[in-house]
Amino acid sequence: MLKTIMIDGKGYVEVAERIKAFRQLHPQWSIETAILSNADGVVLMQAVVKDESGRVIATGHAFEKQDSNYVNRTSYIENCETSAVGRALGMLGIGVDTAIASAEEVVNAQAQQSNGEPSQAGVQLETVLDRKDKIKLLSELAGQLSAEQKAVFKERYPNGTKGLRDTGLTKLEKELREAIAQGQQQSEKAA
Repeated sequence: MLKTIMIDGKGYVEVAERIKAFRQLHPQWSIETAILSNADGVVLMQAVVKDESGRVIATGHAFEKQDSNYVNRTSYIENCETSAVGRALGMLGIGVDTAIASAEEVVNAQAQQSNGEPSQAGVQLETVLDRKDKIKLLSELAGQLSAEQKAVFKERYPNGTKGLRDTGLTKLEKELREAIAQGQQQSEKAA
């Protein structure tokens, strides 16, 4: 069973969970997305799931307005693509225990119904997704550090990302990027 997020008493599966399940079930299949139209801040996208021979197995469509809610102001195309993929995978039967809509779609719909302001569930989901993405990025950056640099950061941040708020995560990202750049400069000078 895929991890779900409860929104208004119903369980919804995030698109990321659907994609992971899809990749495990069908590693040779593909998901292709295309913008069908994009004009005046309104985008329509299609996602197509194909088997290894290129045969279309499922499709999903999504439509987003750039000014429809807080998140779409900067990411309406990305949100539209995510929704289209989530719907295509839903049509394939992945993550549809209670609904074809993904958690992201439900949050987006709620935000649009509340005059563009994210619902409480939307704020929570965005925070969870943003935080997971930031922590994943920080982990990837930390992997680029030398052993000496890792020791310095371990001393400076003994609890890692635990307890850090958004500003702390942003500060840590800046420090990691600076350390990586310094390490690269030192490597270039040594070479």
